[in-house]
Amino acid sequence: MAAKRGPKNSISDQHKAAMAEGRVEGRVVREYLEALRNSKGKPGRKRTPESVARRLSLIDQEMNGANPVRELELVQERIDLERELATMETKVDPKSLEAGFVKVAGSYSARKGISYSAWRAVGVEPAVLKKAGISRGA
Repeated sequence: MAAKRGPKNSISDQHKAAMAEGRVEGRVVREYLEALRNSKGKPGRKRTPESVARRLSLIDQEMNGANPVRELELVQERIDLERELATMETKVDPKSLEAGFVKVAGSYSARKGISYSAWRAVGVEPAVLKKAGISRGA
């Protein structure tokens, strides 16, 4: 029986550290961009947790005597509203993540080839990019 062999090319400690740094930077950037996206809101009248709770109670009342297709629609609306209510309660303020983003955005941009225009297109403010050392010419 042949002995088990290890990997042909082992990864150096330096490479492992670089991969770990990339994962950390990617997580920080992703969390900041998600917080930006979630803080923008949607057009139209803003819903409050109270208005969502009221609609949920109305759905329960409507379910009584609803035909099967309407019941299906109401069940889906209830699922959507419960999900929306949960996200209302767990909103993250982008300002709380900004310092971490500023710390890693420059190196992340350089490594991934992300331009100033791309950051602006996804909603990152010019002042934040300036703090991160990302300029229009870079």
